Amino acid sequence: MSSWKERSRMRLTSTALVLFFAAALAGCNDTLESAAYDTPRVSNKVEQPLPARLIAEIQKKGMDRNSPIMIRIFKEEGKLEVWKAKTNNRFDKVVEYDICAWSGRLGPKVKEGDRQAPEGFYPLTPYHLNPNSKYFLAINTGFPNQFDRANGRSGTHLMIHGACSSSGCYSMTDAQMLEIYAFARDAFKGGQQAVQLQAFPFRMTAENMARHRHSPHYDFWKMLKVGYDHFEVTKRPPEVNVCEKKYVFNQSAPAGTSFNPQGACPPISTPPALSVALNGFNEAYDAAYAKALKKYDGKIWYDPTEAERKALVADLRKSRSHDLAFAPTGSALKAGKLMDIDDVDPAKLAAANGTAAVNQMATNPNGDPQAQAQTAPATAATTGAAPATTPIPVPQPNPLAPQTAQVATEAAPKKPFWKLW
Repeated sequence: MSSWKERSRMRLTSTALVLFFAAALAGCNDTLESAAYDTPRVSNKVEQPLPARLIAEIQKKGMDRNSPIMIRIFKEEGKLEVWKAKTNNRFDKVVEYDICAWSGRLGPKVKEGDRQAPEGFYPLTPYHLNPNSKYFLAINTGFPNQFDRANGRSGTHLMIHGACSSSGCYSMTDAQMLEIYAFARDAFKGGQQAVQLQAFPFRMTAENMARHRHSPHYDFWKMLKVGYDHFEVTKRPPEVNVCEKKYVFNQSAPAGTSFNPQGACPPISTPPALSVALNGFNEAYDAAYAKALKKYDGKIWYDPTEAERKALVADLRKSRSHDLAFAPTGSALKAGKLMDIDDVDPAKLAAANGTAAVNQMATNPNGDPQAQAQTAPATAATTGAAPATTPIPVPQPNPLAPQTAQVATEAAPKKPFWKLW
């Protein structure tokens, strides 16, 4: 009798474990709206080489096939970019993909279950690659990073993956994911220790910053923008550290000091040549921002919900004959709208965008670009994004010394996370 009970208990325990790990592997998805019909027919998806068109592009740009890469994401535009290092150690964009699906709205992920896709700077190591994902292939974003943990943000299994379905992730078609995975795999084979993922709400131009100046996330975005600008100037992934619960970029600290995510920042400084380049960059941004403010005077941007984005493409999703790579969750730019502030009901705006948006309208209606200095330690560089037509003074050689151009990494477990299951 006791033997029968013991066997029953073991079966129940085994079943519970299977269900637990299945839920864990599900990660950011609660339902799978699969684009499996898009799955490429390859013999080995993990070792599938890049297609000839991308190899040709890499060669045309003077890059080594296994040179380092960087991934950059823009939610509002629905784009994922892959950048790759040239022989001069500066990065150039190789390819741009339409994100197939991302959930939530513009703004960072704050807590488990909020369906938000992360925003910020994340170091990806070989540990973050998941060749056995139920969503074709996956790369863990590394959320939460040091900044997220210092600010009490929570969430697990936030991925870039295939299957075109998302509940907090950045989901691509399987064909796209096959290429993105190959880019990362080849870079790691070439010796890159960490691929930097930069996830932004939108391209952080002066016009976009002015358009979103009433958002409750504006101060957070200004902090991200400093790192965005450093890359625009140097074309190298910035060195990222966290102190005082804030990101700091390309900052030198005295020997023997360290960055404590929750503690005070050590004495830090920006490399002189980089400061010169950023000053010119910032002047161009301030002029462009002032011009954009006139364009959006008295206006406020409404950030659409995920349901409102999906409504734009509901009919197209019914037909599998359509190419889903155009982003079936819909464009935030197309679903959003510019509204007259006087016509906005403060109560409805507070419910949609948070009460901070209403408060910011009253206290900082123009979103002063110089307020960026308040989002980082006083010694850190404050920058902006210049319009594409403005010449950017980039000193030669590159303003970042080679030893500071490496991506900051965090300690990673020895065994890939997917093997733990």
